[in-house]
Amino acid sequence: MKLRFASLSLLGLCLTLSAVPVMAQTVYSNGPINGNTDAWAINFGSMVSDTFNVTDNNTTITGASFGMWLFPGDTLTSAQLSITSRPFGGTSYFDETVNFAQGSCIGNMYGYDICTENTSFSGPALNIGTYWLTLQNATTAEGEPVYWDENSGPSQAFHCCDAMQPGTNAVGTLPSESFTVLGNSTTTSTPEPNDPALFLSGFVGLAAVLRRKLF
Repeated sequence: MKLRFASLSLLGLCLTLSAVPVMAQTVYSNGPINGNTDAWAINFGSMVSDTFNVTDNNTTITGASFGMWLFPGDTLTSAQLSITSRPFGGTSYFDETVNFAQGSCIGNMYGYDICTENTSFSGPALNIGTYWLTLQNATTAEGEPVYWDENSGPSQAFHCCDAMQPGTNAVGTLPSESFTVLGNSTTTSTPEPNDPALFLSGFVGLAAVLRRKLF
């Protein structure tokens, strides 16, 4: 009876392991936060668009993190995030208002809080290619301006409009911003030694051995 109970318990453990969700991976990183050079407004009429690359087909975007400049004590609550084929336009793959959770913050020489802002969402499934991620219409807890940190990473970037002059439509290039795009690729691959599927097969084999010993 003890061996039979052990076999059933082992099978339950295997089924539990098979249900473990896939963790989000880094799809693209434009480099770390700078925090001391410059930053660009993403509210009060201003928007910023940066490129990111997808290197695997069927990659589902599930979130992102950004470096932001905020007034001391303020927090970024939401922003309109879009993924398109061109800056501020073209084919739209995603366009929603997303919420943010604030990570660590540190003050800079200009008196701003430089914060990591994280968001998760049910994004599009993208194939290999280059896309544009745009932030605009951001809101903060205190209703203040918020600025996307400039870090001069490998992305291309554009800025539209002047936060101090709503309604202007000037578009210009600028050094790119600090951000990381997260997601999962559904491309089939051979399991690695630490792959849960391979780990599961080992447990199933062990369960079979215990069953033979029982009977």
